[in-house]
Amino acid sequence: MKLRGIEFGSVWGQSGVQNFFGEGYPFHKFWKPFGLDFSGMTFVAKTTTVHPRIGNMPLGKDGATPIEWLPKCVVVKPIQGVALNAVGLSGPGLEKLLDTGHWQKRRLPFMISYMSVADTADERLKETKAFVDLLKPRLSEFRSPFAVQRNRSCPNVGLKQVSEENFVKEAWEDLDILADLNVPIVDKYSVTTSPETVLLIARHPAVDGICVSNTIPWGKLPDKIDWDGLFGTKESPLQKFGGGGLSGWPLLSLTADWVKKARAIGLDKPIAAGGGILKPADVDVLYEAGANAVCVGSVAMLRPWRVARIIERGRSSC
Repeated sequence: MKLRGIEFGSVWGQSGVQNFFGEGYPFHKFWKPFGLDFSGMTFVAKTTTVHPRIGNMPLGKDGATPIEWLPKCVVVKPIQGVALNAVGLSGPGLEKLLDTGHWQKRRLPFMISYMSVADTADERLKETKAFVDLLKPRLSEFRSPFAVQRNRSCPNVGLKQVSEENFVKEAWEDLDILADLNVPIVDKYSVTTSPETVLLIARHPAVDGICVSNTIPWGKLPDKIDWDGLFGTKESPLQKFGGGGLSGWPLLSLTADWVKKARAIGLDKPIAAGGGILKPADVDVLYEAGANAVCVGSVAMLRPWRVARIIERGRSSC
């Protein structure tokens, strides 16, 4: 999948699956001999905010490494093939991440994922301006080209829902600001944002591609997701953290349907699609729906021994 002539590959990591710098998580070492290998996958950093954010996952002194081996804000059900997380974008903020120099040393194209989390549209636009002001002067430090993946639908940060008109208006103003970076921009959503709404935003000239792979907020789409059946409770097991977002097998068909509809209504920009990829054949479902690339994420927790084969399938089937 090329964006502005830069090859970003046909298999992307979900933001955060390899943490902020590609270092991964402690359990990855255990599963590596059994097939947990991210080789051949485009690295997408865990979503950062401009300012340091505590979120719901306690981090170490570096502000990036989780303290808990089994974070209380994540529920993983391997047998059911689903996970629920309410991490809430815990992180040290953009400036500290840049100061480590880790991103700048990367030699292959990758993506920096960003989200603004302020309470009002004006404050969120100011955050994006601050993001650009911090990143732009440091562009010359990077050895490889990168894209910005603009996360617009993380369910774990407490943003209030706004009308479609205001959502589109804010996104366009936000993209006007991001365009000043002169790097590829990928707008990221979940299937709870309609293809019609995304189409309106994708018409902005700064949008190079769309990523539909975010988790689904607890309780959404009850006619399509059996929340009680998946988790054995009518109330989210992460209710104290705000409910959390769902990943795992139920997302595959929902994402495929979303991509098909987006293509049918005229969304012609490249689409990276993910959610529910738990085996190699699942990759074909998203390609056949019209995706240009696939995103690999929760399978690293739910079926880690299949990760290498899924990436291989994604690279060979595009």
